[in-house]
Amino acid sequence: MHKSGFVAVIGKPNVGKSTLVNAFVGAKIAIVSSKPQTTRRVVRGILTRADAQIIFVDTPGIHQLTGARAPLLNRTMVQTATNAIDDVDAIVFVTDGSRLPTDEDIRIGALLKEKARAPVLLALNKMDLLKPANVETVTQAHWALTPHVDWMRVSASLGENLPKLLDQILAQLPEGPEYFAADIVTDQNLQAMAAEIIREQVLLNTRQEVPHAAAVAIDEWQARSPTLTHIGATIYVERESQKGIVIGARGAMLKQIGQAARQEIEQWLGHAAYLELWVKVWKDWRGEESSLRDLGLLDEK
Repeated sequence: MHKSGFVAVIGKPNVGKSTLVNAFVGAKIAIVSSKPQTTRRVVRGILTRADAQIIFVDTPGIHQLTGARAPLLNRTMVQTATNAIDDVDAIVFVTDGSRLPTDEDIRIGALLKEKARAPVLLALNKMDLLKPANVETVTQAHWALTPHVDWMRVSASLGENLPKLLDQILAQLPEGPEYFAADIVTDQNLQAMAAEIIREQVLLNTRQEVPHAAAVAIDEWQARSPTLTHIGATIYVERESQKGIVIGARGAMLKQIGQAARQEIEQWLGHAAYLELWVKVWKDWRGEESSLRDLGLLDEK
């Protein structure tokens, strides 16, 4: 019997959803950082084995919005994550199991209770950080968030209990075919992945308001030879002050971002890459529909 299905991975920002998906897939298909709202769009990771194929749907963190003042990007991210619970075969609700649930966890639990049609599995992540004295109180508080068919305490970063959680997921999936070839680990194209890899380095290397205001667009992608790809990309920020931070003194920060991103892009390409980066100001791009569409963060109408 061969099982297959789509599994939405849901939770608030920074609970380890992308780390969990990367661990299951066995490859880094979603960027990770300690900055909130790192994931901005749905990323699909594909695990294929002899008896099953699971398509994990990694989603933006569902976070509290400040009403109409919230940037359109943030509202789009929350809506994207909310929509992901439709038309899937199972839902993994990831929480920070090292501490008591927050108001955001409670809201997500209520959302799942109201709208989820697929079975919900509760993944209490960061078990390595849970103090023994708090196990019972914290666990029971997470159990109470929403109805669930099963649960598991895990550490996505350390890989603890992931095989057990995977077995629980498989138990909820129907019989079905392979939707993707066995050697495919994500449905993202290389250009989209390269843009995210560059943005990840911006997140990891900059401070203050820059991470939330940064976006990356691939302007040029040209195979100069079978062993060299030329890539031109622009890092967009919203303020001149942010541009200065990304470039750094005498271009040092931009060089650091470019070198680290190029090395990771080359691993995906399997050959050398020449990466050229520019930094430009795109004022208030997070609030404009046209900007989000141009950057691939909002579906075309």
